Amino acid sequence: MQLDQAMLDAVRQHMNILNRDITLVLAPGAHEKRDELKTFLAQIVATSPRLHLEEAADPTLATPISFTLRADGTDTGIIFTGIPGGHEFTSLILAILQAGGSALKLDDSIQALIRSIQQPLHFTTYISLSCHNCPDVVQTLNQFALLNPHIRSEMIDGGLFQEEIEAHNIQGVPAVYLNGESFANGKIDTARLVEKLLEQHPGLAQSAAPAQALPLQDVVVIGGGPAGSSAAIYAARKGLSVTVVADRIGGQVKDTMDIENLISVPKTTGPELAGKLHSHLAAYPITIRENLSVKSIATGDKIHKITLNTGETIETRTLIVASGAKWRELGIPGEKENIGNGVAFCPHCDGPFFKNKDIAVIGGGNSGVEAALDLAGIVKSVTLMEFMPELKADKVLVEQLGKRDNIRVITNAAAQEIATEGGKVSHIRYTDRTDGAVHDLPLQGVFVQIGLVPNSDFLGDAVERTRFGEIVINAKGETNVSGIFAAGDVTTVPYKQIIVAMGEGAKAALSAFDYLIRQ
Repeated sequence: MQLDQAMLDAVRQHMNILNRDITLVLAPGAHEKRDELKTFLAQIVATSPRLHLEEAADPTLATPISFTLRADGTDTGIIFTGIPGGHEFTSLILAILQAGGSALKLDDSIQALIRSIQQPLHFTTYISLSCHNCPDVVQTLNQFALLNPHIRSEMIDGGLFQEEIEAHNIQGVPAVYLNGESFANGKIDTARLVEKLLEQHPGLAQSAAPAQALPLQDVVVIGGGPAGSSAAIYAARKGLSVTVVADRIGGQVKDTMDIENLISVPKTTGPELAGKLHSHLAAYPITIRENLSVKSIATGDKIHKITLNTGETIETRTLIVASGAKWRELGIPGEKENIGNGVAFCPHCDGPFFKNKDIAVIGGGNSGVEAALDLAGIVKSVTLMEFMPELKADKVLVEQLGKRDNIRVITNAAAQEIATEGGKVSHIRYTDRTDGAVHDLPLQGVFVQIGLVPNSDFLGDAVERTRFGEIVINAKGETNVSGIFAAGDVTTVPYKQIIVAMGEGAKAALSAFDYLIRQ
């Protein structure tokens, strides 16, 4: 991989902030990609006198294309196996900067929790260089390693180690293993990684140093997507004390590649918009508690209490729930069991694993049709399956289907089961709703694109929800509980769109302000 001059100039500027010497230690040995990797690393090292490249045997480096980072001669626990280009280039640069003294991006309470770990944890993350979700996981686990000498984090480019991919039966990324055992598959954020650690080691929250409690807040916003960010900014502009609790700023938007309907912005991407939301939030005195999730809510007459997954509690006079939504699952046999092993939700991330294979996309809305069109250029064939008699996608997208000779459409199809043979997806069974006939469609992968389900389970019975889990609100964004408001995709408001969510977030904040001045 050859880095162009513009990229190297950008790296050189970033490396000016290093306050430690960083050595990239490359394992010896022969591999067809080793010379390319060595050249790649030499280019990076040349951008700063504080960067060094060394070839040396190291017991933690398993292959000739593995390298580790040392900071002032001390092992960081961070290992890259393969050439971290594509989306993972950022992971490498961030690892160098953070090992070199830059502040970590993890919340203080998470850092305290990770530092408290006493047992050895070796995370191995198989990635694809085309996966835009993988860097988030790699970067989080790299920070874990920097925080605790008991932790190692290794990124492995699955494209260069097909034997390992097949041995683990990996058909989706990121695929995370902990001490050799499967730990997480597919898109997963930092908050969920922490939750899974706490599930395996429930004593961590008790052993970690307690976070300094926040004073009573005027507004706590749960969620950092378009609705949550809008609510927080509007509330802060009213002079209120505001805290945002979010697994990640940007929310579901961060997974959207192309956005062309945000009025006044002809075209942007999800990651770009998420970055701008973060910058806008940072322009105000808003306390941002990112990478955390809410475990429960206790409502009160005047004050509501939020308990986080780390055990920390926050008290607030008003609460705005803008926790968004997540991919909806089919709920059929063989789906959940095979996520990451033939069942996927992200065509951008997992599409390359199905090159020259037959796959199905379930869902005839815009997401499903877009996924079918994207995958058609990678896979052997795509069968687009829709439950209703007609596709629900925009006409312009449906017309594109007819221009692909490897896409076929089946409507009135009710998926019944995803079957496997030898541990791999082999076919999907569906019922033709017109005549009741049952069919088995041979394939190697299933991409589920049937819409979203609200992230509201943590609320329990705190506020009224519909049978679909949506929070019931009125025209002002008020719930049935005094002082609790909601906005965006988690609510009963129709049309789950970015611009609608932003407006709803602003409305909820203004309603919260009106409520507070009347108390």
